[in-house]
Amino acid sequence: MQEFDAIRPYSDEETAPAIHRLVNDREFLDMVGRFKSPTLARWTPAMLRVFVRHWLIRQFGQFTRVDDLQAKLSTYVGELVEGTTTRVTHSGLERLDKRGAYLFISNHRDIVFDPMVVNYLLFQNGFHTTRIAIGDNLLQNRVFAEMMRLNKSFVVRRNMTSPREMRDAYLTLSGFINHSIDTNHSIWIAQREGRAKDGIDRTDPAIIKMFYMSRKKSGLGFDEAMDRLHIVPVAISYEYDPCDVDKARELETRARTGSYTKTEGEDSEQIVRGLTGFKGHVHVHFGAPIQGAPDNPRAMSALIDREMHANYHLHASNLVAYQQRGLHPGAHDTPETVTDSVVTADTWSPADIAAAEAEMERRLEACDPAIRPYLLDMYANPVVTSLEANED
Repeated sequence: MQEFDAIRPYSDEETAPAIHRLVNDREFLDMVGRFKSPTLARWTPAMLRVFVRHWLIRQFGQFTRVDDLQAKLSTYVGELVEGTTTRVTHSGLERLDKRGAYLFISNHRDIVFDPMVVNYLLFQNGFHTTRIAIGDNLLQNRVFAEMMRLNKSFVVRRNMTSPREMRDAYLTLSGFINHSIDTNHSIWIAQREGRAKDGIDRTDPAIIKMFYMSRKKSGLGFDEAMDRLHIVPVAISYEYDPCDVDKARELETRARTGSYTKTEGEDSEQIVRGLTGFKGHVHVHFGAPIQGAPDNPRAMSALIDREMHANYHLHASNLVAYQQRGLHPGAHDTPETVTDSVVTADTWSPADIAAAEAEMERRLEACDPAIRPYLLDMYANPVVTSLEANED
């Protein structure tokens, strides 16, 4: 594993030292303190810091294995999930082998909650958790980097300047992903760089091409290499997105000016908002592992997209936004006729539709009129792609 030292998660041997560094890190203690007691964090931060350090040592100081640490953290993750959702449901896990390793390639709506909810469901159902692909732009904060590498995250390098540097980085990443699957460690990776802020989930063929890079030199065919990865398309659907206004604002700014520049700390703020904000019903669909893969990255991407779109579980919030935007020329007038065409997370009742209309109206009223069409789009577009996939 030495060849992957620059990007890999922490090993069991590195777990205790990393925990020791965190429980003695002022920035980390202050962050935990703000979560546990915002009032004390404001008025007596030094005293709270001492309390938090002792609490962390009691809770986590004895761990020397990553799996044991994750088992302990599962309680807190469960509380976070239950406290920010009305319910979390899933489908498709019955088709997966609990002893196997899979490359879960997922749509991407939230920076941290996406892989968290996938691992939460895997853990709750007796599967091993995944190693998580995370962009190096999110690891610029030292404390966050320690936390994520303790949580089985590995680094995806971005913003490289030269073609050679990019090739070498992708080759290393490809080698690590393939080595992980070969040694029975599952992987979670987003289907594209960055979140799908407009609600349109499309797999970047460059990511599929990257999977093959480390296998190509061995003479293995593309389709066989893809079959060996046991790729599972994953479709995560949120009834409500805690960062929907932030995303709509960015989309409107890009459309109006041609670019968007993030403010300092914007990613961190949206990580916290995504973790702690209300999401309503969250559904995760795990597709069947792809076997008999096509022979090129573009066709493979299209196959993954079709699986995601056809099995994306729609909520009443999606339907309401779809009807309000009128994006599809053959839009159905009633939820009953749409239900015949698409997979849904719920059977829509008049009460469901009325509640979704009221909530969508509240969200629209709370934001600037210029960004309202973009907010509606991100909820409506999954209906469009689901209809197209199911018609196919």
